[in-house]
Amino acid sequence: MKMSDFSKLIKFRLTFLVVFSASISFLIGSKVNGVIDWGNWGLLILGGFLVTGAANCFNEIIEKDLDKLMKRTMDRPMPSGRMTTGQGLVIGLFMGIMGTYVLGKLNFTTGYLSVFSILLYAFAYTPLKRKSPIAVFVGAIPGALPPLIGYVAAHPQIDKIALVLFGIQFVWQFPHFWAIAWVLDDDYKLAGFRLLPTGKRDKTSAVITFITTLIWVPVSLLPTIMGFGGWIIGGVSLVCSVIFLYLAFNLVRTLDIPSAKKLMYCSFFVLPVVQLVLLFNFLGKV
Repeated sequence: MKMSDFSKLIKFRLTFLVVFSASISFLIGSKVNGVIDWGNWGLLILGGFLVTGAANCFNEIIEKDLDKLMKRTMDRPMPSGRMTTGQGLVIGLFMGIMGTYVLGKLNFTTGYLSVFSILLYAFAYTPLKRKSPIAVFVGAIPGALPPLIGYVAAHPQIDKIALVLFGIQFVWQFPHFWAIAWVLDDDYKLAGFRLLPTGKRDKTSAVITFITTLIWVPVSLLPTIMGFGGWIIGGVSLVCSVIFLYLAFNLVRTLDIPSAKKLMYCSFFVLPVVQLVLLFNFLGKV
């Protein structure tokens, strides 16, 4: 198997972003404890990579026939015929078992959250994508678990900081994913996916996307509001939120793909910026 096929199988870029989010939260949890265990940080990265790769692998097995219908996915190893579903299943099971074992060595909570994440993403969110836009809500839960998993890997207690880290990523996913769904709606429809709030590019879908972006504004400010983040993280979050909100409003105004693309690209930027500045706040650098 070529490395390029393995990369597509596990959706490497998505897996990298998930592991990045978890590792940032691990460092925040470590500072709450007062010490960073770099060995455990390495285990989190390894286990997180394996678990996320496994979930993406199971997703591709289930959607193999649908992936053949979409331009952006037809060249993946299973729909293109370069890999069988049996081979994909073996790889996915191996990664899932090993990843869960590695994360479970950190603590029990990290282990069971990782199993829950795989099951919810692969076997609830994936089949729902063809049935109802509620799939986005269901998918947002495993999508927001990485920062929670990373935090409890270092600080095995689901406290207010853990919940805020989860909440920031949970709410962010709605404008993020609906912007992507707006851009790719024509391709998604080829596979029968119904992911926009109304199932189509219309004013209502754009307004709902705007409302979720508006909700993200106070949620991103929670670290400052709740007293464990400083004013700098509050200021950065506010600036990011205003830009994010403006682009969401622009989509409501224009209802076009270029505006959705700008919102999508902005979403890739605002979350890691907020997470990194919050980390630097805990590290005492800002």
